[in-house]
Amino acid sequence: MGGRWEDAGVVEGFSTAAPNEVLLEFVRAELARRPGLRVLDLGCGAARNAAPMAAEGAKVIGIDVAWPMLEAARRRAESAGLERRVALVRAPMDHLPLREASVDLVVAHGVWNLARSAAELRKAIAEAARVARPGAGLFVFTFSRNTLAAGDGPVPGEPFVFTQFAGEPQCFLSEAQLVEELLCAGFEKDPPGPLTEYNRPVPGRTLTRGGPVIYEGTFRNLHRH
Repeated sequence: MGGRWEDAGVVEGFSTAAPNEVLLEFVRAELARRPGLRVLDLGCGAARNAAPMAAEGAKVIGIDVAWPMLEAARRRAESAGLERRVALVRAPMDHLPLREASVDLVVAHGVWNLARSAAELRKAIAEAARVARPGAGLFVFTFSRNTLAAGDGPVPGEPFVFTQFAGEPQCFLSEAQLVEELLCAGFEKDPPGPLTEYNRPVPGRTLTRGGPVIYEGTFRNLHRH
């Protein structure tokens, strides 16, 4: 997951990107439930969400594999006076250097879709469940299968890994697949109901290769450690 994530132009773009306001609203609600909220931001990039979450009062651990992104995240946190609330660690999403049941909220914002195999995705989800305390929240923002044409096939031997979108393996799950994978790890949709889906093509129109269709939703860790 290096490559373009270490490109100076890409890093600069993420450095100035606005946070996800739906995520921030969820963080405010979680802070009300649990002051001193400890958040794990998977694939934190240049802290587009990590710094604003810290500004709301959360303690944030940002994980990423790209050094330039982590450097940009450090600068963003320092410029906002949030360096004591944002800890940054270089680590992959499927091997987290954190204790079991040590975080109150896991944020997987545009990172799980970068898994190159179902095995990598499932390990990443299992790691998120391992470090999440019982009752911890989960915020998911990831690619939808509806990004791709109905006739597009996955990589041989893979259930939901496709190369048609960007020429490299990425995960595109249906809503049922995403909910099932998370439930297997102990994360249940909370509140119940369908996921939010952004950018879905209008029925009857030709699918264009624009931006990805995105699923967004909140879950709760039901496992007892």
